Parts: sequence; structure tokens; C-alpha cells
Amino acid sequence: MSKLHVGLNKQVANLSVFFVKLHHFHWYVPGPQFYQLHQKFEEFYDEVNELYDAVAERLLMIGGKPMSAMKDYLAVASIKEAIGIDSAEGMLKAIADDFALLRKEFVELMKVAQEEGDEITLDLLITTVGSFDKHLWMLNSVLAK
Repeated sequence: MSKLHVGLNKQVANLSVFFVKLHHFHWYVPGPQFYQLHQKFEEFYDEVNELYDAVAERLLMIGGKPMSAMKDYLAVASIKEAIGIDSAEGMLKAIADDFALLRKEFVELMKVAQEEGDEITLDLLITTVGSFDKHLWMLNSVLAK
């Protein structure tokens, strides 16, 4: 199994855990910003769901085998579950932290894709990092005090 296969599989795991976490936040966000955050969290999980599928399918295209069991995801994911986060601000901070972590790991994976000469995967990763950058800018603006 190549280093790129391993890295993409880790991101399949991360995106699956993040998708569930975003759903949790979507359902349980409290407070006066409920309506706006409920909608925003849905936008995030829709995007993450599409990315989850795109990364898994790319892995299949290059001869890898994406994980598909929650226990496997939880064993390798960097993203942690939403346990103990119950305020809107805490949810926003957790999402920003997760996007930052994903961004860091996707940038590291870009180097692996370059080393392995996989420009198609590199393009997917670059585009995704651009999306993460926009989310981080907006989330950090909301969280600024």
C-alpha cells in the first residue's frame, strides 16, 4: 500500500467522523443563533459528505481500498467525536479546529501526491484546501472577540 493510499484512507476516516460530528452540531446547536447555525452546519456536512465520497472514489481509482466501518474510522481519524461540546461557540470553535487540522493534513498529503506524481489527486487536494481556507476565514471572523 502506497503512502498516498494510507493518507487518503486517513482522510476518508476523518471526513466520516467530521460528517457525523457536524450532524450532531446541526441537531443540537442551542441558543439565539440556532436557525443560522443549523443551516450553516447543514451546508458544512453536505460539503463534507461530497468530499468524503470524492476522496474514497479517488482512492479506488488509484488502486486503494477505502475503509468503510466506523470502528476503523475511529481507530485512525485525527478528528475526534463531538463528545462534551454543548454550546454554540464551542461547536464553532470545534469546527474551526477541525477544518484547520484537515487543512494541515491535506497540505501534507499534497506533498505525497506530488512525490508519487499523481496530479489528479493533487488537484483534488488543492481545491479542497482552498475551500477549507474560506471556511476558516469565516469561522475565525465569527469567533473573533
